[in-house]
Amino acid sequence: MSKEAKEHKGVKQEIPPDDREHGEGNYKAAREYDAATDKFVKSGKVEGAARSAQPDSDAEAREMENAEAEGKSRSKGEDPAVATRRS
Repeated sequence: MSKEAKEHKGVKQEIPPDDREHGEGNYKAAREYDAATDKFVKSGKVEGAARSAQPDSDAEAREMENAEAEGKSRSKGEDPAVATRRS
């Protein structure tokens, strides 16, 4: 079985020809993530996790808002598919 060499950012990676997990998307990882997310939502722990993620102070709240604004400043805008689901 021969391997194909691919180069990414100057680093050569050996990829087996039967590797169908990687490339444009790692479908196995996506399925595992979806299953873990679904399990977490059904566990009833979302409210507690949301509460524990809240800022502990006004200063931390401002820091989080600034970080969000900085991230959004680099955005191309909301994905229309996401905006449609929220309506």
